[in-house]
Amino acid sequence: MAKETWTNLPESKRARILEVAMREFGARGFSSGSLNVIAREAGIAKGSLFQYFDDKLDLFATVSEVASSGIQESVLVGVDLERDAYFVALAALTRNWLQFFRANPLQRAMAVAAANELDPDARAAVQSVTNEHYLSVLVPLAKRAEARGELQKGVDVDQLVAMTVMLLRHLDSAPFNSHTDPILGFAEKPPAAVERIALDLVAALERAFAKPKRR
Repeated sequence: MAKETWTNLPESKRARILEVAMREFGARGFSSGSLNVIAREAGIAKGSLFQYFDDKLDLFATVSEVASSGIQESVLVGVDLERDAYFVALAALTRNWLQFFRANPLQRAMAVAAANELDPDARAAVQSVTNEHYLSVLVPLAKRAEARGELQKGVDVDQLVAMTVMLLRHLDSAPFNSHTDPILGFAEKPPAAVERIALDLVAALERAFAKPKRR
């Protein structure tokens, strides 16, 4: 956890350090990311980082938490988690998700770097943060769908949430990185085509898990 000295910094200074750290870790990952570069680009002494954070991993985890919280806030815009049916909400989340990562290359690079981090402690620190954000939204949404009778009888809610997480994790990188998706070729398609296919995948999940609509 970041130290109290970090929370006491002016917001503008924290924002600058976070932006620089996100850029460095996004480009090089945790293992190769340089604290010297982060300090220099942020205009602070390297020793100051250790006044704010326990170590490099603490900084990496803090950057990941801020990035993940910002992503969650952005992708939930226009989504009513209390009233929307599961797949209505998921379609809206998917649109927002694609738009966010297309418009925010720093967060996109950070997500890719975190997912591909070789250091097991760093990878675990980041994934615990992102997993918490995924589950805090999707598990209650899926359980409400089950209680309202939106899902087929006998559906395993955990499997539904797991498939949803896999889809979203694929969509934060595949449309922006060549060769990530050798089947659908997201990176070679224009944004409108990517969104259409992504929503088709949401519809495939709906066919697999949702109770068929009466005609």
